Amino acid sequence: MRALVAGVALVLVAVPFALLLFLVQDKWRPLARADAGARDDLHSYAVGHGPFVTAMNTLSTLGSAPVYIAVFAVVVGWLLWRRLPRLALFVVVTVAGSSLLNQVVKVAVDRSRPVLPDPVAHANGMSFPSGHAQSAVVAYSVLLLVFLPVLRGTWRPTAVAVAVLMVLGIGFSRVALGVHYVSDVLAGYVLGGAWVLAMAAAFNAWRVERGKPKASLDEGLEPEAAPRLDAR
Repeated sequence: MRALVAGVALVLVAVPFALLLFLVQDKWRPLARADAGARDDLHSYAVGHGPFVTAMNTLSTLGSAPVYIAVFAVVVGWLLWRRLPRLALFVVVTVAGSSLLNQVVKVAVDRSRPVLPDPVAHANGMSFPSGHAQSAVVAYSVLLLVFLPVLRGTWRPTAVAVAVLMVLGIGFSRVALGVHYVSDVLAGYVLGGAWVLAMAAAFNAWRVERGKPKASLDEGLEPEAAPRLDAR
């Protein structure tokens, strides 16, 4: 039943991405106008407000690859120290695989980044989907999946709220800095969500095949679940 629910959720998340991709490729006018309007309005504000640009650059940096590499190196090392190799493998495959998927899709779509007369930031590579937006969804989803089960009381909603705010803030920063369109960010969010769902479903299916039907990723780091997560 859990695999069926995950499959349905994956389809429901993948459909919006396919629709966004089609509309971008088709140059649908309402979407193109929304992209151009957000790009121009935010750029006009950014050019005249240095502190705003600094704040957006800070958010963007927090959502960059070097930061994630450092954070997840610590997380994976700690999981291995806790003797949870399969959960550590899930983290590595999900985070690293998302980056590879993003690059493949960017090359396939081949959408250029926004062009502005007086840019406040620069970025390399193609535009669709936003790597920062996708990475933010994947990174914070993985952190919640791993650590949320051990949080108690108000710490749980607080952790979720912080994760949501960071994901939204990082995505917004990319549009505010003029290096992505709104549709790039939305596509990154959707693709990241689909990837996490796919990896979580695959991880749980793998555990069932290994003869551990009661253990699942949802158990995260629950003390009583640790032996099952580490089962060989």
